[in-house]
Amino acid sequence: MADLTDTISLRTAAPEDRALLRDIYGSSRTDELARTDWDADQKAAFIEHQFEAQHTYYQQVYPNSDYTVILYNDVPAGRLYVERELIPGTIRIVDITLLPDFRNKGIGRFLITGLQEEAAQSGKTLSIHVERFNKALSLYQRLGFQIIKETHGVFYLMEWKP
Repeated sequence: MADLTDTISLRTAAPEDRALLRDIYGSSRTDELARTDWDADQKAAFIEHQFEAQHTYYQQVYPNSDYTVILYNDVPAGRLYVERELIPGTIRIVDITLLPDFRNKGIGRFLITGLQEEAAQSGKTLSIHVERFNKALSLYQRLGFQIIKETHGVFYLMEWKP
């Protein structure tokens, strides 16, 4: 696999990134929305509402997280939200989402293995909640994450231990 160290960077998400972050979120719901009979306006309203609900939830539950935009050659490619203090001994990947054009390029693997190195160096567990049907589930399993439990019938809580 190519070294992506000089290709991938993170920058703190800013208020002016709201539309970008919404679009990144929306890109993760494309397949689901394709199965509806909603028109473009209904889909846009749904994405707006769901993004706002998720954003508000993350800000309330994970207020001290690092909310970052993933850059690939300085072009916004996705978002990575990481919480390091809420659960003692745990680094939580709150959210990692890549825009479709940046998927399957090793970006997610690169970022997650970097977090695994951080967790190993600090003696912490790395955890993430993953939707049961998320295509990235197999990536997490290949990287050594184990399913700990199912939550709400929709998500798996997965952990990686050094």
